Amino acid sequence: MPKERILVVDDEEDLVELIKYNLNKEGYRAAGVGTGEEAIRRARTDLPDLVVLDLLLPNVDGLEVCRVLKNDARTKHIPVVMLTAKGEEADMVTGLEMGADDYLAKPFSPRVLIARIKAVLRRRQSQIADDDSPITVGEFVIHPGRHEVTIAGRPVDLTLTEFRLLQFLTQRPGWAFSRAQIVDAVKGEDYPVTERSVDVQVAGLRKKLGDHGAFVETVRGVGYRFKG
Repeated sequence: MPKERILVVDDEEDLVELIKYNLNKEGYRAAGVGTGEEAIRRARTDLPDLVVLDLLLPNVDGLEVCRVLKNDARTKHIPVVMLTAKGEEADMVTGLEMGADDYLAKPFSPRVLIARIKAVLRRRQSQIADDDSPITVGEFVIHPGRHEVTIAGRPVDLTLTEFRLLQFLTQRPGWAFSRAQIVDAVKGEDYPVTERSVDVQVAGLRKKLGDHGAFVETVRGVGYRFKG
């Protein structure tokens, strides 16, 4: 049975070949490109199951590529694992804000990258396999299977991470969750993010919810809850 198709985007040709070699050994079907422009074209044409995306690309950088893919209805659901030569928190937070699903700083072990890719793909399959019955809380209607959110019948466009965050909180309205619990539920156990990145995701979600953003409440000293 053929495995998932992965697009590797990096301007270091040797690194692209190394990543492709290790992915192909694992049974994945890997392709590589060296520019952001080509990454956008290939993603829209081939619709890969996952994109490994370097942050520091010439001309169109990785953040812009991620933003374009996440704002295109054809590609918005494709998971993105970002790579960067920098290990700074600011880069990680920015990548998450753009909708990236994971983040790995260079230099890294190919085995670690493959483990991260497997984890992201498992979470994606798990989400697809989840009960697709709509969650209705007040004027909010969340359709897990269709990845749709409406408020009073009005659609709200969310990134994958924002959608998972809202879905998680609305499953138990009024229940307070810590940032660690949110990370485990939304990204998977032991996902290497900081409390700051959770706050950034919540801020982005509130902004997109507009006047209804107040339903995502901060619980001082604990974390967040959806007002029941």
